Amino acid sequence: MLQILTLADGDPVAWENEDGQGPVLLVCEHASRRLPSRFGTMGLSPDILESHIAWDPGALAVARLLSERLDAALIHQRFSRLVYDCNRPPEAEAAMPAVSEIFSIPGNADISPEERQARAEALYFPFRDALAAFVAGRRKAGRPCVLVTVHSFTPVYHGVARPVEVGILHDTDKRLADRMLAHGVADGRYDIRRNEPYGPTDGVTHTLIEHGIRTGQFNVMIEIRNDLVKDEVGQRVMADYLADLLLKSIADLAKAQK
Repeated sequence: MLQILTLADGDPVAWENEDGQGPVLLVCEHASRRLPSRFGTMGLSPDILESHIAWDPGALAVARLLSERLDAALIHQRFSRLVYDCNRPPEAEAAMPAVSEIFSIPGNADISPEERQARAEALYFPFRDALAAFVAGRRKAGRPCVLVTVHSFTPVYHGVARPVEVGILHDTDKRLADRMLAHGVADGRYDIRRNEPYGPTDGVTHTLIEHGIRTGQFNVMIEIRNDLVKDEVGQRVMADYLADLLLKSIADLAKAQK
C-alpha cells in the first residue's frame, strides 16, 4: 500500500482533555490545514492553502475553549481535509474532492483506487476508530456522551453572501438541535438557523450518523461563520455563547428523561 504518512508527519488523530469529566465529546474533523509531507502543496498556492477549502478557520480554537468551559474531551484531525475529509465515508466523492467551491485541486485529480484506499487507511479509519472506541467506552461505563462537532464556514460562497451566523445542524435525531435553536432564537444574539448553510442532503452529517445516531447518543453539528471567530476575542465570545447554549440544552434533555 502507498505510504501516506511518514514517521515525521506523526499521528493523524489528536486528543485533548481525553479524561474530561463533562458529558460532551467535541469533534473537529477540519481542524488543520497541514498537509502530509509527501503531498507538497497539492498544486495549490499559499493563499488557497490558508483558505476555508483546506480547513475550518477558527473551529479548533473555539473547540478548545469549549473543551475548557465544559471539561469536555476533544478529538481532532491533524491534517487537511484536502487530503481526506474525515466527515465523509471513503465511498463519497467529497472525501477527496477534485474541486472545492471554485478551486480545482491538482493533487486530487485522477486519484487511483489504490491511493484512495491508502488515504482512507491512513487518515479516515484511525479517526473513525478512535471516535468509536471513545463512545463505546463511555457507554460501557454508563456515562453520557453528547456528540458535538464543531465547524466554520465562509461568509461568501460561490459569490453569494451568507447572512446566517451560527448553523445548528442535525440529521434524523434533532433532540439536541431543537433545544439549542429554541434557546438561541430566544437569546437573539446571533442569526441562528436550522441546517444552514448546509444540511443532511449535502452529506455533512456523516459523523453524527456514524457515532451519534447509530449509538443512540445526543448529537449536533455546529457551523460558525468564520468572520466571527477570526481572532481570539471573537473565539472567546463564541465559545462562551455556545457553551451556554449547550449547557442549557443538555440540562433540558436530562430533565425530559427523568
